[in-house]
Amino acid sequence: MDFDWSDDNRRYRARVRHFLEQELPAEWPEIARHGPGSKEQTEFSLDFCPKLAEAGFLVPHWPEALGGANGTAWEHLILGEEMWAVGEPRGGQYMNVNWIGPTLMRYGSEAQKDRYLPPMAAGKAIWCQGFSEPNAGSDLASLRTRAERDGDHYVINGTKIWTSYASLAETCFLLVRTGPLSAGKSAIAILLVPMDTPGIEVRAIPSLVGHGDIHEVFFTDVRVPVSTRLGEEGQAWEIINYSLTNERVGIPRYAMSSRVLGHIVADLKRQDRFNDGVVRMRAGEAAAACEAARLLVYRLVDMRARGQTPGPDASLARVATVAADNAVLDFALDFLPEFTTGNVYPEYLAHHERAIVAGIASGATEIQLNLIAQRHLELPRGPR
Repeated sequence: MDFDWSDDNRRYRARVRHFLEQELPAEWPEIARHGPGSKEQTEFSLDFCPKLAEAGFLVPHWPEALGGANGTAWEHLILGEEMWAVGEPRGGQYMNVNWIGPTLMRYGSEAQKDRYLPPMAAGKAIWCQGFSEPNAGSDLASLRTRAERDGDHYVINGTKIWTSYASLAETCFLLVRTGPLSAGKSAIAILLVPMDTPGIEVRAIPSLVGHGDIHEVFFTDVRVPVSTRLGEEGQAWEIINYSLTNERVGIPRYAMSSRVLGHIVADLKRQDRFNDGVVRMRAGEAAAACEAARLLVYRLVDMRARGQTPGPDASLARVATVAADNAVLDFALDFLPEFTTGNVYPEYLAHHERAIVAGIASGATEIQLNLIAQRHLELPRGPR
């Protein structure tokens, strides 16, 4: 088996890195300090992403007819690694290009594609995802936000929580219940809701995981046309699984962890603090965790490149990626703890915040472990 990159892949990565070197300003570490959901990084993305689009680096994996270049799955991965390694200058728009756009391509109506895909391909659209709820957490099958049919409209009532980017988003990819709770997954639908619709209230939740990353979103008698529904009623679970599989491999967090680990080791060497055997062993363990996550993600990309649909392998890669984030974070806290005070190390602080949220976003790690137990190990489901 050949694990090496092709010459074309190497040239592609070099082009992406050259673009980033040219376009990221000297103050980028400070702009990226508080994460993709922050006002600073979102505003930067609305200037940066159109430049990416112009250079052909925003949606190269999309079909040419929709603004892409029919790029390969491996080029998509390389692009994601390089973006995430430097702190994700696409801000929340990474969601558009990785999973919201591809989901609309597969399941959206022609009107939805015409309305939403061009702004995404131009780098001018901010979305949020209305998934988690106060009484359901990340267990999407138990969500309670209701959408009652009233003629040609739905009337939405309920609350979402932990909603990233909500205060700056123009559109919400919203999961709602259209039937009784006892109907489970079959009574869930997806609505594409403009965030300026009357009856929507957004409240930011102060937290350690970055500015603008999490919110509560309240829906009170929000009326939207039936035409905002993505797919059919009863089809939502199929669509969600497709979306989440793309999302879980769309953030190569190990790339940032690996880069930060390298910088921490360099700092420790400069300070003559890397000669201790325990320090070196822990650095090696963190590096191994990053490599394990990288190879498990590469397995998924290989499946995608071969036209196969990843199953529980996506959850395995997701758990390994969280473990890599935490291994690098623990190494930094144990051997360079001074990074947590002041703002001398903005890159490490940004990674710290991203590592905290890694085990929550895209389905909590505990849910991923349950999925692995049921779908990979074929263990029986526990009582609920």
